[in-house]
Amino acid sequence: MTTLPKIAWIGLGIMGSPMSENLVKAGYDVTGFTLEQDKLDRLAGAGGTAAGSLAEAVRDADVIVTMVPASPQVEAIAYGPDGILENARSGALLIDMSSITPQTSVELAKAAAGKGIRVLDAPVSGGEAGAIEAVLSIMVGGEQADFDEAGPIFDVLGRTVVRCGPHGSGQTVKAANQLIVAVNIQACAEAVVFLEKSGVDLKAALEVLGGGLAGSTVLTRKKDNFLGRDFKPGFRIDLHHKDMGIVTDAARSVGAALPVGAVVAQLVASLRAQGDGGLDHSALLRAVERLSGAQV
Repeated sequence: MTTLPKIAWIGLGIMGSPMSENLVKAGYDVTGFTLEQDKLDRLAGAGGTAAGSLAEAVRDADVIVTMVPASPQVEAIAYGPDGILENARSGALLIDMSSITPQTSVELAKAAAGKGIRVLDAPVSGGEAGAIEAVLSIMVGGEQADFDEAGPIFDVLGRTVVRCGPHGSGQTVKAANQLIVAVNIQACAEAVVFLEKSGVDLKAALEVLGGGLAGSTVLTRKKDNFLGRDFKPGFRIDLHHKDMGIVTDAARSVGAALPVGAVVAQLVASLRAQGDGGLDHSALLRAVERLSGAQV
């Protein structure tokens, strides 16, 4: 018999599936729910349990983890008669690892408190590779005691785990993360086009750039995407578009100017409008190529 908490995992997408499977490997009893049967089958095949409904998944859970695309989806699974707050037991800990607006996280924590359910907002950075390798960066908002309780779970999923402050703080830091990542990818994409048009050996150039001050996790992780024009989604443009909306709105509300971020947000939106929303965010390279006269 295990003394580990029983976990309900809601949302088994590109990130959620490998993260939940890592918990199964670590010995946790994980019951999952999502709308796609093939993803439920994948969890069951990895040793987890597939639930027939969200209510069934959360009813006996000590910890509920949610990993869905955006604020509307979090609200859809949290509220209402079939939602988490009406079906989870009092005393449960809800860890929302989705990337949503800080205000949504604050409102969820307040509503959950009325049901005796504790909440942490704990968005992640690292993409699909980071989820698979369990090396995610996890930025957390909420009470210190709840963060301490969730520590062993976070340690299975990530390498850098930091409580950033009260409810909503994790989401605020994640918004800043997405700003930095988008601007970094855009800079890398512009460098790639510049290098290729100059006739330089791109592979050699990216190798030496990666070893200097221009090096970054983005360049390391996305180098092969750029070289092979492989834009299979690890993190989709559609989701980064959503995140850039979050950070620009949040920045406006606190009076912070994001001049470069605003431009990159428009470039992400443009790429999405051209039908590339389902591609990896490294596909910002395609937008730079179009602007530079290439047929994409």
